[in-house]
Amino acid sequence: MQGAEDGADPEHGAAGGEGAPHRRRRARPKDKGERRREILAAALAVFAARGFAGSRLEDVARRAGVAKGTLYLYFADKEALFRGLIEDNISPVLEDADGLIALFPGTTRELLDLLMELLAQRILEGPAQALVRLMIAEGPRFPELAAYYHRAVVTRGIALIRLVVERGLSRGEITSDLAARFPQLVIAPAIVAVVWNSMFGATDPLDVRQLLAAHRDLLLRGLGWRET
Repeated sequence: MQGAEDGADPEHGAAGGEGAPHRRRRARPKDKGERRREILAAALAVFAARGFAGSRLEDVARRAGVAKGTLYLYFADKEALFRGLIEDNISPVLEDADGLIALFPGTTRELLDLLMELLAQRILEGPAQALVRLMIAEGPRFPELAAYYHRAVVTRGIALIRLVVERGLSRGEITSDLAARFPQLVIAPAIVAVVWNSMFGATDPLDVRQLLAAHRDLLLRGLGWRET
């Protein structure tokens, strides 16, 4: 007489009959890209809650659900985590803005509206604004980190602003190059929004989109806006 092994069901375990216990399937292993994204999401949450100085790699690993040794396979230290967050959260926004400026057929006012929407939606109103807040609060304490942020974000942002201004000048829509000479004036409201809402957001939140729209109007008037 043959044993029960001959009637075994490899999917269900001991026997293939009705009511047989199901063998638990193994979870799909995560690929490196997925694991990296999870670690970065955990780092962003920890940095936002504790600041850069107050965060530990152990905290990030715990939140990501990985061993600290696993985290080191992806990022050597906190600085590398911060660079990864910039690469994943802010650099793509700058790349999209660059492509938009190059191809956009409308007016400078319309272009500014789209760029400000991009800034509000993907940075100022999302988790990535924590990176801006972190640099404002802790950049002076970490000069190498500030230098990296300046290269990766500030320099590229200033170049984009100058492209918009030069475009407006060449189309005859504005008459002043002040914003090209002092692009910090253009981005200043975004910094104000981050600082204000980090300090007073719980009691007197600032409407970021309305602030940016008001600044657009003031900026265009100051630059000599005229319909063409």
